[in-house]
Amino acid sequence: MLAGHSSEFPRASIIPNMTLESNSEVALPAPPPIRLLIVDNDEALARAMEESLVKVGYDCIVATSGPEGARKIETDTFDIVVTDLVMNDVDGMEILARAREKLPDAEVILVTGHATVPKAVEAMQLGAFNFLEKPITPNRLRAVCEKAADAIRLKQQNAELRERLDERFGFEGIIYAGSQMQQVIDRLKRIAPTDATVLIHGESGTGKELIAQAIHQNSPRKGKRIVALNCAAVAENLVESELFGHVKGAFTDAHADRIGAFEYANGGTLFLDEVGDMPMSTQIKLLRVLEEHQITRVGDNKSIRVNVRVVSATNRPLEDLVAAGKFRNDLYFRLKVVSVNLPALRERRDDIVPLADFFRRQFAKRHHKQIKGISPLATKRLFAYDWPGNVRQLRNAIETMVVLDVDGLLDLDDLPPELSTDEVAPTSPAAASGPVELVGRTMDEIERWAIEETLRLTGGNREDAAKILGIGARTLYRKLEKYAEDDGTKPREG
Repeated sequence: MLAGHSSEFPRASIIPNMTLESNSEVALPAPPPIRLLIVDNDEALARAMEESLVKVGYDCIVATSGPEGARKIETDTFDIVVTDLVMNDVDGMEILARAREKLPDAEVILVTGHATVPKAVEAMQLGAFNFLEKPITPNRLRAVCEKAADAIRLKQQNAELRERLDERFGFEGIIYAGSQMQQVIDRLKRIAPTDATVLIHGESGTGKELIAQAIHQNSPRKGKRIVALNCAAVAENLVESELFGHVKGAFTDAHADRIGAFEYANGGTLFLDEVGDMPMSTQIKLLRVLEEHQITRVGDNKSIRVNVRVVSATNRPLEDLVAAGKFRNDLYFRLKVVSVNLPALRERRDDIVPLADFFRRQFAKRHHKQIKGISPLATKRLFAYDWPGNVRQLRNAIETMVVLDVDGLLDLDDLPPELSTDEVAPTSPAAASGPVELVGRTMDEIERWAIEETLRLTGGNREDAAKILGIGARTLYRKLEKYAEDDGTKPREG
């Protein structure tokens, strides 16, 4: 038992720092050691508990009175608090209350004598993790603390996973530099917290599913599932079953009951991609579900209530499908309570360079390669290409370049075939000829425009911009300093 300092406690291995890997490239960092506060006015017992727990890897702090323990809770942070129940001035129940207020994520373990076990049980009902009945053995102390530590680690891992989801699917995780996407993000920030249905328009590869994920991740439903269903990828006769589920025997291959996407996403978000390809018969039933918030499985008569936010997407103008009689007018307006238009990549060329660099770092890590950057000439080629496949095509192109690279720099020799010709040039008139508003400007104004656009192309890298412009780096620096002085952003020397 723990009665004071002793060298006879069995030595156990250090508690491992657990890591959690995602199913992509990066593992979560190992969490810091569990911090533990021991509060007991029996100093010998407190020090014995400290010695036993330090041996297995805990970071322990001791308070030898209730008031001292309360002060430490006020001024420091702990993962676990082990406190005696019966103490003068400030007892274990007060320590529990202080910990619940100041350290809401911490676990509290009560130490009690046999006569106060009912009080300890009452404390557990008020939020204590467990209690230890005296006399305490080292093994029992470590076992209870390890269970509390496991609960703490699980909370930490869940918080880290939520943070990573926010980073990946939050608005901050969407890579852009130009004003077009800034306007989209501003609109999404107003849409996400609501429960309105959203219709996303955009060409294939523009990132419609990423936008749907961002809407969900920034909504009150983020703790629930987001379920995606591509209406164009499902056989026409199975779309209804995929959406609403079916019961055994509903059709030839229905060998068992099966829940559909609406039930599976209950409480969360359902993303209907390529909604314009949905069969007309299913459109009628979808409209009814959106209005009545209940579904009926195929082959069943029983209705099931569902609470689902619907976000849909299309690369085809639904207005044209409505005019052609291929899409219901009432469903169209029900789906587009709010609409979001994603511009094609060729329409937001300012985003090409930051996206390319993001994909370079992502795929270098995935394929375990050291890629220091993208050459100015390759960057220029990426910027000039029209990207008919949009962001998806750019992503695939950068992965191809990373895989093929042998010298640590993505250059012209790494470009995929569609970009490897010198004749690559943007097809849009504005991109090919330059802004119309430059006509009639002075050469100094045109030169400044060229320098600033090239800097945007290189992501602000002045050395690369100078190489593309064919001027010396010092010349570029002098011109930038002059522009800053002319704009009044830098005081002129002398």
